[in-house]
Amino acid sequence: MRRTLGLYLRLISIQLRSQMQFRFSFWLDVLTTGLLNVSYFFSTYLVLQRFGNIAGWTIPEVAFLYGMIEVAFGTMDMVFSGFDPDFFSVFIRQGTLDQVLLRPMSVAAQIFGSSFVLRRIGRIGQGAAVLIYALVTLDIHWTPAKVVYLPVVLLSQVLAMGALFMVGSTLVFWTVQRVEAINVVTYGGVEVMSYPATIFPTWLRGFFTYIFPFIFLNYYPALYFLDRPDPLGFPVWAPFFALPAALLMLLAAWRFWTFGLSKYQSTGT
Repeated sequence: MRRTLGLYLRLISIQLRSQMQFRFSFWLDVLTTGLLNVSYFFSTYLVLQRFGNIAGWTIPEVAFLYGMIEVAFGTMDMVFSGFDPDFFSVFIRQGTLDQVLLRPMSVAAQIFGSSFVLRRIGRIGQGAAVLIYALVTLDIHWTPAKVVYLPVVLLSQVLAMGALFMVGSTLVFWTVQRVEAINVVTYGGVEVMSYPATIFPTWLRGFFTYIFPFIFLNYYPALYFLDRPDPLGFPVWAPFFALPAALLMLLAAWRFWTFGLSKYQSTGT
């Protein structure tokens, strides 16, 4: 394990050095990414300012939902970028995975270390700015349990969204090209988690509850942090199901990944 971790960190250091070769271009990319994502929230802010709230949620409360998932997704997109189906499909098409399989090192660790998109800090930064705005504006009754649970929720979101990237990459073993449908769940899930669950129709809410348990990753933890009542009538443990839900998704994704890897056949390129 220590050897694998050491090799992974060396791969990441190589990635970071290569990305920092052209620093002006790098920081310009970070800035533009951050500004682009800020514009998305700003448009939502203008709408909410006009109507006052959405399903009873004020602007700072929606900002809390939005900020958490943006920080988490940006972090996931940076750490799990090797499993991004767009990136991984190149491994399959070019036969690069054949080289990976020949090396005396964990295949998953090599995939993790093959890409680390540092410019995602632009999205993380804008999400953090929105989250800080929410935390400063909202009158949250902080307890030691809430202080400890907030990073747990963020970690859970990172793991759950990373699991979807792993599923998308696994499908590439059979399709060679990325499967667009996985983006509906991944990026669509981010959009769903950015708003109160009660604004969505019952069928969509059910999909992101019982098929992909996103409702436990952001909405229910937010109810706990903001001391809001539960309008959907779930059990009292629902706000604390974030980490178990994420671990279940990650375990399922890992098993699917190992199954797909065992069925891999080179494209011959």
